[in-house]
Amino acid sequence: MDLSAEDNLRLNVLLAQNLQAVRIDESKMIVFALTDKGEAKVPLNPNCKDEKYIKQVKAVLSTHVMGSPGGYPVFLKRWTRMGQARDESLAQLLILGEEEAVVAAVHAAGLTDELAERAWWAMPTAENARRMLEKEAIVKGKTGPVLAEFLIEFLPFEEEQRAMIESVRLVLQPGLISEEEKQKLWKRARNKRSLYVGFMHTVPEELPEETEAHVLHEEISEKLKPLADAGNRFADMVVRTFSNRGQCFINTAKQALKKPADQEVVESLLDAIAAYFRQVRPEGFTADDINTMIAEAEQLCKTDEEIQDVLQLSPELEPTVRATLILSLLNAKLVNPIFARTDAIGTMMRKKIQPVTDPIFEQLAVLQAKS
Repeated sequence: MDLSAEDNLRLNVLLAQNLQAVRIDESKMIVFALTDKGEAKVPLNPNCKDEKYIKQVKAVLSTHVMGSPGGYPVFLKRWTRMGQARDESLAQLLILGEEEAVVAAVHAAGLTDELAERAWWAMPTAENARRMLEKEAIVKGKTGPVLAEFLIEFLPFEEEQRAMIESVRLVLQPGLISEEEKQKLWKRARNKRSLYVGFMHTVPEELPEETEAHVLHEEISEKLKPLADAGNRFADMVVRTFSNRGQCFINTAKQALKKPADQEVVESLLDAIAAYFRQVRPEGFTADDINTMIAEAEQLCKTDEEIQDVLQLSPELEPTVRATLILSLLNAKLVNPIFARTDAIGTMMRKKIQPVTDPIFEQLAVLQAKS
């Protein structure tokens, strides 16, 4: 059965324009289109069941885009969520009236700011916003701040902790939100500690809270300056960690580690801590056992030349250097064996991972300023 004569005429008039994107409201049976002249819409008058009629409408769109009414399913298989859509075809994906086609465009590595604006009009979801903010062209374009504003407003309605962390991590990229918005987000993190992890990933040296430097910072900085200037990564790491910014990161890591909400938060937090200390991360260390990791770090402190150069100037820094080593090695493999046996969250999960988190708290305490 063909489209009603009225719809067929209206859709053909619509398709004669320079289409930029199309979306179909199946509940209201309306086709919306974004053109170079603005937004247009075509109310549908189905002459059969709505579901079947929508398929006919999409066949018309597919014929216009691809030259074939039945080509869409085959066509779509090439546009995966792995970002493999061909850049020259992204504009076509946005006028098929298919949500999955929009998702494919959003995931594509070659998405431009102009196409992102069209995709956002076609399908404004939090997941699409996150995927687009992974691309530098979007972050630096005019669409980036729009997506960031949406994610912040949507944050109270997010149900998955992973999504919350991801949203915070992405909106904190330079140029997307104001300093005032960043402060509000930080205050919100005090009640929703998962948000701290997003800050730790993106702005570990610029966390929006004042913290005093380690009591030894000035003394150690002066003593280790020649080594740090010469490129000694352990000397530089100690000085950074003892600074007020480093102490703020340590405080935040402790707060986040006290009450992680679920397993994904734990894994992301471990990655964030390890990333902060990555400049001293050694190769070939055990990754799945915290006690073995600690023993290997102790041994390296006795044999590594850069570490020995630091300890010759300040022998009392051995626990500090060892702690930075251990923290640089944190990863999800430490908790995977536990998580493989349980799907617990909250308090029960935190009890089960104590054999991993207790030693981490100990290392963080070593690096913290003593009052």
